[in-house]
Amino acid sequence: MSKAASTRTQAHIKAGIGGWTYEPWRDNFYPKGLAQAKELNYASRHVSTIEINGTYYSTFKPENFRKWHDETPDDFIFSLKASRFTTNRKVLATAEDSIKRFVESGLTELGNKLGPIVWQFMPTKQFDAEDFEAFLALLPKKEGSRVLRHVMDVRHESFITPDYKALAKKYRVSTVFTDADKFPSFEEPEGDFAYARLMMADAKLKTGYGPKALDTWAERARGWAESPGKKGTRDVFVYFINGAKEKAPAAAGALLERLGWKPPVEA
Repeated sequence: MSKAASTRTQAHIKAGIGGWTYEPWRDNFYPKGLAQAKELNYASRHVSTIEINGTYYSTFKPENFRKWHDETPDDFIFSLKASRFTTNRKVLATAEDSIKRFVESGLTELGNKLGPIVWQFMPTKQFDAEDFEAFLALLPKKEGSRVLRHVMDVRHESFITPDYKALAKKYRVSTVFTDADKFPSFEEPEGDFAYARLMMADAKLKTGYGPKALDTWAERARGWAESPGKKGTRDVFVYFINGAKEKAPAAAGALLERLGWKPPVEA
């Protein structure tokens, strides 16, 4: 791959963490004495994306999204977990009102910084083709003029089937890839964009993942961006999300360094 092609590929890869408010990161990832109100500003200049987890548990207002937009660099991306009320239900086909409330809560105030919406399902939620297709049909392709991208975080082994893959392809949704032992995963990220949640950080390692493992993940991320059969370069999102969470910022930073990312100047 030429240097120019490599640069284009790396521009499509984002790596980061889940949330930005986490006590063990204070006086560790965050400088000693940094005001909590400035943590997003700081974090967004040391990773290139953050998955917002709070939207899974609570409803936020347009001004919250607007504030997050204004505190972060121009090329920063947020992914959002959809409200648990949309996915934690026996019959997914009944989720229309909850989906509508979530999507219309102000997400588009993030503007160009709005990345994928993560629809996370309980580990006990099994694949029912008819019901799951009804759910996928409810997901809006746009909110206003903003195109929405959806990624399914399915956590039961029954989803590892060609029938599910066919539905995901039909409705143009991606599927979360994970390295976690406790959740099943397809061998490679599925969809128009790749979305990985890495959960095997080791607290004994400075960066959570060792140097060789990070080298491998960097190469895999480049491969996902240039995945055969895809038209052009696809976006890739990699989050260090669980396991030894206190190591997540160091892991994301180490991966970004391998990808040639240069952090923006701190505000």
